[in-house]
Amino acid sequence: MRILIANDDGIYAPGLKALAARLAEEPHHEVYVVAPDRERSATGHSLTLHKPLRVEEVELPGKMRQCWSTTGTPSDCVKLAISVLLDQPPDLVISGINNGANLGSDVLYSGTVAAAMEGAFLDVTSMAVSLVTKGEGKHFNVAADFVARFVNFFKNAHLDSKTLININVPSLPQEKIKGVRVTELGMRLYNDWFEKRHDPRGRDYYWLTGHAIEEGELETSDAYALAHDIISVTPVTFNMTDRGALSKLEALSGLNELSRLDSSEVQKA
Repeated sequence: MRILIANDDGIYAPGLKALAARLAEEPHHEVYVVAPDRERSATGHSLTLHKPLRVEEVELPGKMRQCWSTTGTPSDCVKLAISVLLDQPPDLVISGINNGANLGSDVLYSGTVAAAMEGAFLDVTSMAVSLVTKGEGKHFNVAADFVARFVNFFKNAHLDSKTLININVPSLPQEKIKGVRVTELGMRLYNDWFEKRHDPRGRDYYWLTGHAIEEGELETSDAYALAHDIISVTPVTFNMTDRGALSKLEALSGLNELSRLDSSEVQKA
């Protein structure tokens, strides 16, 4: 299987290196890496449109076929890899392993999930993988081992290529993980605030801070699973149409009349 690995923590991030090296150990995998040259966390699905993208081939430990760093965003990396750098499209895009959770509404901000989403946009089966710190160190090797097993397992689900899998693994030793659960996205609300500070010249600036609100998550959610030391596997699609609202809007009388201006409205316009 041809596997493309990207991330938002940067080309030399320990999570990416652990994942790429682990997958490249499998003789039936060809592993390629294209990742940002620096951390690009919380960039969402942004693309670089107003300046050139620069690419440099790099060496990483492991049996990967080729690795590149770019000056672009996580989404740039996947788009560039599939469009230009790889001589054939990959069979699978994996983004991660991210240093930190990507649960619930985090997926709207996450560069990790955005890289996987770009793969789905381009009709390539994709997944995002994140390590959720539990205060017992960074167990990237545990998450990498799980992904190596999951890559072969999930093919039997025959998912649509436009669906990506968002995986969150608790950062625990293997023996302390309490299982795997298929979940839905939780709420993942935050108690955010902007801390006001002053620079050495007396000018004000602001630093966003806060913490996630753990209470109130459904037992079926990814956030609940991680709070209970369970790996979450969440199918996500980029079609965000609110199906429930379609019929309600269509039932509103006079909707078509809004496209017709009477003479008084024309004068006001």
